[in-house]
Amino acid sequence: MSSSVGGGSAGGGGADIASLLEKAKELDQLKKDQDDIVVEINKIHKKVLASPEMVDKSVDAILLKLRGLYARAKELSENEISASNALIGLLDGLLQSGASTAQKKKIEVGEQKKKRIKSDTDSARFSAASMRNQLDQAASLKGEQVAARVKSDDEKDEWFVVKVIHFDKETKEYEVLDEEPGDDEESTQKKYKLPMSYIIPFPKKGDPSSAPDFGQGRQVLAVYPGTTALYRATVASHRKRKSDDYILEFDDDEEDGSLPQRAVPFYRVVALPEGHRQ
Repeated sequence: MSSSVGGGSAGGGGADIASLLEKAKELDQLKKDQDDIVVEINKIHKKVLASPEMVDKSVDAILLKLRGLYARAKELSENEISASNALIGLLDGLLQSGASTAQKKKIEVGEQKKKRIKSDTDSARFSAASMRNQLDQAASLKGEQVAARVKSDDEKDEWFVVKVIHFDKETKEYEVLDEEPGDDEESTQKKYKLPMSYIIPFPKKGDPSSAPDFGQGRQVLAVYPGTTALYRATVASHRKRKSDDYILEFDDDEEDGSLPQRAVPFYRVVALPEGHRQ
């Protein structure tokens, strides 16, 4: 039995490593594309400074071209954030599944490349734009339901589904609303102010292709059926399609000496946060 489980984990780890390396290549290409855009923008700026009369003759064409280049730069920056988040999710998954020493050696090159790319990005021209885009994406969650760590003590963390009311870009804090407080809470809806690290956006219900794919044996954080609370669970079986429900076994959910398997929609399952206590 133990040999069979180990073989499944190795196969899943190999697939994750391949995905990680592919994402690292994607980030590298995005940076090169950004550099190309900067070169084109600088060329136009130099031409304008060198020949002001050219601006008077073809101002509309120049402005349209500059707008197109800046729009492309913004798109590349947003893609960079998305690819970085995907890389972080893959790395978290490998760590949670207990990657073997051999697997860790295989991903060292990918990790080093990721660190180099991150270092380059921090000093790149679009680093400030990347931060603005992160804040804009956080602000865009207004009205959305997210997973939030609303309580924490020395023994455990408590995560619930909440609704984002507001995001303050200055303090980098979310204001959220617990729309369904538990029986032991006050009957009125409860508000919290939480840092960005306490919030995990759910995958888009209408876009399963962009959602992370957690393999069999992976530990995740998921909404327990019939509640708004999230608990640690293990993926019990392989899904054929990304739009399929996950079949999960929740920790501490024992019935008659075994853990029941429960179906949870893919858009209510997120990566297990590092250091999660339950």
